[in-house]
Amino acid sequence: MQNRNAWVLLVPPLAVCRYGCASYCAAPIGVFWLAGIVSFIYGFFGGPTGEPGISYGTLLFGAILWGIAAIWAENVIRGLDRQSDRCQGTPSPLCRLTGKGEEEDPLETVKKFRQEG
Repeated sequence: MQNRNAWVLLVPPLAVCRYGCASYCAAPIGVFWLAGIVSFIYGFFGGPTGEPGISYGTLLFGAILWGIAAIWAENVIRGLDRQSDRCQGTPSPLCRLTGKGEEEDPLETVKKFRQEG
């Protein structure tokens, strides 16, 4: 559980791919997450007003966007944990690369890709 929470806080779109099967949610969550990162970095350079020093409003905006992405990812994963008919569709290419769950051996994934190619 601790590992899942770390993924949700640090990399929300990949957490959805890894611990859930709602790969259609990974893209919009990723947009919020990336916008939060860009806004956070932009805040250190003065933000949109170009003020000298740090733009705390832009930093706060970036943190809010990142928080929205993390909360959204957690809600998606919790909702999928409650469903009985999990993972009926095929995952997106991004989610196929990230793998599923903690119990899967990463070397097995590499072997599957080598056999397919």
